[in-house]
Amino acid sequence: MKRIFIIGLFIFAAFASVSAQSGRKITATPTPMPKTVEETGYSESKPNNGSTRIMPPNMQKKETLQDKAQKTTQTSDSTTDADDEVIKVETSLITIPVSVFDRNGLYIPGLKQENFKIFENGIEQEIAYFGTSDKPFTVVLLLDTSISAKRILPEIKQAARAFVDQLKPQDSVIVIEFDGDVEVLAEATNDRQTIYQAINRANIGNGTAIYDAVDFSLRKRLRKIEGRKAIVLLTDGVDTQSFSSSYDKSIREAEEADVLIFPIHYNTLNDTLNDVQLSGGVSRRQIINDYALGRQYLQDLAASTGGTMFKAAATADGLREAFEGIAEELRKQYQIGYYPTETGKTGERKQIRVRINRPNLIIKARDSYIVGATSTK
Repeated sequence: MKRIFIIGLFIFAAFASVSAQSGRKITATPTPMPKTVEETGYSESKPNNGSTRIMPPNMQKKETLQDKAQKTTQTSDSTTDADDEVIKVETSLITIPVSVFDRNGLYIPGLKQENFKIFENGIEQEIAYFGTSDKPFTVVLLLDTSISAKRILPEIKQAARAFVDQLKPQDSVIVIEFDGDVEVLAEATNDRQTIYQAINRANIGNGTAIYDAVDFSLRKRLRKIEGRKAIVLLTDGVDTQSFSSSYDKSIREAEEADVLIFPIHYNTLNDTLNDVQLSGGVSRRQIINDYALGRQYLQDLAASTGGTMFKAAATADGLREAFEGIAEELRKQYQIGYYPTETGKTGERKQIRVRINRPNLIIKARDSYIVGATSTK
């Protein structure tokens, strides 16, 4: 009997070999598919669609990390212009702002450190700092007052005031307008009447220097301010007159800044196509291409900083809800800090993933940074 069994196995093996060589299919046990994130019981952040994110070393010393913060070397060199102060910082502390929403876009409060895990290049990192307190923030209201916005300027002003209405008394606002030039209408203040008056003073001018305006807001105003920061940019996105910055340079500056950018996109394409003064003799095809580039720029600003782009064409209620969401996100964002287990080489890009032990959540966070032991600011 044993001999018959062995012979049977030999015949089966030979048949299988011949079948494989002749191209016939042999039914095999299917390999189980990997489970989805929802099936595993957790949610993860996804790579953004923007360009490479660059995260400079964290400049804020955490009281809970005094022992490690002593390793930080910081030097500063002042120049004749206070706005151009150069600060060099060396530290290994990486901080990640994280926003968490359900599938309906509602912010998820109350999460604790034990709900989070953070991974760098696929390796889990120890969370050294976690913050969830409801802190005030500073926001730049960046208003497009170029000639292409002449019809929609009342809407821009109304939307800006609507956003201010969502803020708490301790939140601060800087009001900046831009056409061909960039002008500060109000420095950081939480006085609502001062903010409203500044918004009302915005006037139409010639040219559009949006790249310069974004760069100025980040480097000349928000860089010196500690705490949570954001830019709410109300514009059609088209640049015609920037001199000191460019598309790539301003995106890179945004990537390096710890600032969320929320563009509110106004579509003025038809106005420009139908107005000889606005078109300035530029071909219809070029105008369309310029507006497509403007929309892409706003999308890149949002993606590069962890913000969101909104369309002003939504109903008034929809835009108001967007402002409510922006204010709540800024106020209640989670902050996660860690010291990388591997420092890496200067210029090396490292991937970041944030995981939460709950399914079906949407996690907004930076997805990478580039190692730089010294950051010149």
